[in-house]
Amino acid sequence: MEDQVLKAAQAARQAALRLAVLPLDARNHALLAMADAVARRRDDILAENQKDIDASDRLVAEGKITKAVAARLKLGGSKFDGVVEGLRSVAAQPDPLGQTPWAMEMDKGLEVRRVSCPIGVIGVIFESRPDALPQIASLCLKSGNALLLKGGSEALHSNRILARVLDEAARTVDGVPNGWMTLLETRQDIKDLLALDQYVDLIVPRGGNEFVQYIMDNTNILVMGHRDGICHTYVHAAADPPKAIRLTVDGKCQYPAVCNATETLLIDRAVAPTLLMPIATALAEKGVELRADPEAREIILRHARGKQNAAAGERVCPYQHLLRDATEEDWRTEYLDLIISIRVLAGLDEAIAHVNHYGSHHTDTIVTEDAAAAERFLREVDSASVLHNVSTRFSDGFRYGLGAEVGISNQKLHARGPVGLEGLTIYKYVVRGSGQIVADYSGPNARKFSHRPLPC
Repeated sequence: MEDQVLKAAQAARQAALRLAVLPLDARNHALLAMADAVARRRDDILAENQKDIDASDRLVAEGKITKAVAARLKLGGSKFDGVVEGLRSVAAQPDPLGQTPWAMEMDKGLEVRRVSCPIGVIGVIFESRPDALPQIASLCLKSGNALLLKGGSEALHSNRILARVLDEAARTVDGVPNGWMTLLETRQDIKDLLALDQYVDLIVPRGGNEFVQYIMDNTNILVMGHRDGICHTYVHAAADPPKAIRLTVDGKCQYPAVCNATETLLIDRAVAPTLLMPIATALAEKGVELRADPEAREIILRHARGKQNAAAGERVCPYQHLLRDATEEDWRTEYLDLIISIRVLAGLDEAIAHVNHYGSHHTDTIVTEDAAAAERFLREVDSASVLHNVSTRFSDGFRYGLGAEVGISNQKLHARGPVGLEGLTIYKYVVRGSGQIVADYSGPNARKFSHRPLPC
């Protein structure tokens, strides 16, 4: 095992013990110092980010990465402003530590409380999105957790300077320990990290199913997997047409390279003949490749022929170059690109069944003005986020008001959906008494437990 990773994990364990008792004011002060430092070093950070962007252009040209991966690297403009705003937003969140959601009187003078506390040392392996690094770091610091993190190699220059700026800024605050955050850089570092169950309490891998499964198969550390985002927009028979078009286009096109982008459009057969073509046209005008099932394909082509009034119906759809036949694999694919699969369904039952069968339990939305249909969808779809008349892109920790997110978990653990501060805490039971012994509560003359709920 590489000494460097082992030493980083050992330092993180010691740092975690200090962070767990660091006062809220100090943690918030550190977060605000981090935000100020990032804003102040904007030019330096963007210069390093440009190195990654330039390198990605070559990698795309060589076919080694996709345009979608390259798009994730860019830190400029509003995305950079969002990084600074996100750090300040986390500082403004309530303290996740020391909260008591449950309390019980066992007997007079004997009380037990469930109190929130940090998990400890968290390892996060994330994709080529440098803006994810400050989100992860801020949430771990606020929740009192030490952090070992590894970003995608395509963002190496960006990650290096961001980690350095954040670490230096945080440690200007009294009490923030050395080793609270360490950036790992190689694949071997990941392998070494996975062996450190003595020091690391949780691994959070962000990526596809194959990658997450690899992590689970190669470590004894608890894993909170952030898997594929196969997200659906379902256009119900009672959908408002302009709303259906806007939500579908936003869900697919606003930022296609992220896990909460719409990957599959489902549409009711009752409205497909009139509504599918406007939606498909709006998507195609944005350059979206349409992978349609036979029924959807026929509707699109029929409308195109009628519109062009071609003799014998031989003229093709103006978006023929974007129209493809959907395969079974398309229903299970996270494209992270300007591609969408389209399926025509008989109604709500089929839509719910499709989402639960093919989806990744991430984020799914229904577009409808029928309140009863919406409630059934929200109740019966087994996903971390279920939405009504809202773009799938709203599934996000910052937009939900969590300050930021470590990622979006579609596992059924203590944290599901966007994982913010609460998802990075666990709890301990704190019992206070006045000399009670168990022997007094057993036998024929045993004292009775009162088990009276206490205010939290």
